[in-house]
Amino acid sequence: MITMEGLVLKLPSPLRIVRRPNPNHPYRVFRSVCLASSAAPAPLSTDPKLGPGSLGHLTRPDFPILHQELNGKKLVYLDNAATSQKPAAVLNALQNYYEAYNSNVHRGIHYLSAKATDEYELARQKVANFINASQCREIVFTRNATEAINLVAYSWGLSNLKKGDEVVLTVAEHHSAIVPWQFVAQRTGAVLKFVSLTEDEIPDVDKLREMLSRQTKLVVVHHVSNVLASVLPIDQIVSWAHDVGAKVLVDACQSVPHMVVDVKGLDADFLVASSHKMCGPTGIGFLYGKYELLSTMPPFLGGGEMISDVYLDHSTYAEPPSRFEAGTPAIGEAIALGASIDYLSGIGMQNIHDYEVELANYLYDSLCSVPNVRVYGPAPSRTVKRAALCSFNVEDAHPTDIATFLDQQAS
Repeated sequence: MITMEGLVLKLPSPLRIVRRPNPNHPYRVFRSVCLASSAAPAPLSTDPKLGPGSLGHLTRPDFPILHQELNGKKLVYLDNAATSQKPAAVLNALQNYYEAYNSNVHRGIHYLSAKATDEYELARQKVANFINASQCREIVFTRNATEAINLVAYSWGLSNLKKGDEVVLTVAEHHSAIVPWQFVAQRTGAVLKFVSLTEDEIPDVDKLREMLSRQTKLVVVHHVSNVLASVLPIDQIVSWAHDVGAKVLVDACQSVPHMVVDVKGLDADFLVASSHKMCGPTGIGFLYGKYELLSTMPPFLGGGEMISDVYLDHSTYAEPPSRFEAGTPAIGEAIALGASIDYLSGIGMQNIHDYEVELANYLYDSLCSVPNVRVYGPAPSRTVKRAALCSFNVEDAHPTDIATFLDQQAS
């Protein structure tokens, strides 16, 4: 029963949660108090694939931040869809750059500059190999995936879209994949068309296929939803789009760190991802683009490094990817991204994916067993793929309160 005096939520865990008015926070009506029950906590899982000796237990020591304890308990971090933690190998790579060969790239012949340039370009090659790009020139380093999408929007979009052209997206796209195209549509007169969800809360790919026409110039779609955990058949979507002459931009931020991604197999025209979600540092991401497309696109930003020759009245531009990397890049971050790729590749992306499938099923089934909990997205099955993340709500409770309760209980 909910009253203004207090609320008690009954959860099948060692929690008894009480909320009472809190006069010290005018914008938060309740104070949260967590009281441990006398019941012993249930084990995480009886499945040996998830217990001691699992991939999670074996790799946990690699992450220094997880070595700490909060109020006598090991730190548990479940916010990897927002940003991942970093293994020691990545932290060491970043520190080693600044301590051993910090210098600018592509503009010096001394040892430190040559070393930094070699390591920076090696990181680009590692990204290309990781997603099976045809050549490293198809990899553009950006500040993050958001900047990568904006690069495509402003460089390719403004140059290729005109009034009446259509850009097809789904309602489940991240804001970073929607807002740039709103800007472009306002400037070009292009039309944004959105694909809705099915009853199973998956973007309706059949409707997407029906929506495609010769007016469609671009399809913007996620590989894995950061909210619904749905996994879309990108290879099929790309094939349908190409049949009507449209290009495809794939938001792969939630797939590249968690499964094998093959851009040649997918045949995607553009694909973006962020380092910080794949055990790498913040401030660096990348755009993959087919080279024949990148070579026709004008620069996104002007400045040093992206030019070939500069005259007083005009400039000529470098070939991709330099054309899109104006100014001094995030050198150390790119090198550390390469280290994160080495780390993930050392484990094996298929091994990571197989383990996460087990986690995804356990997480979904466990949350669904909790009364008054609503889990969003499709139920996992033999025909429906679901990523290892869950968005959920608890009936009659604000999600911020639930997050606070769980955080306090864990610490």
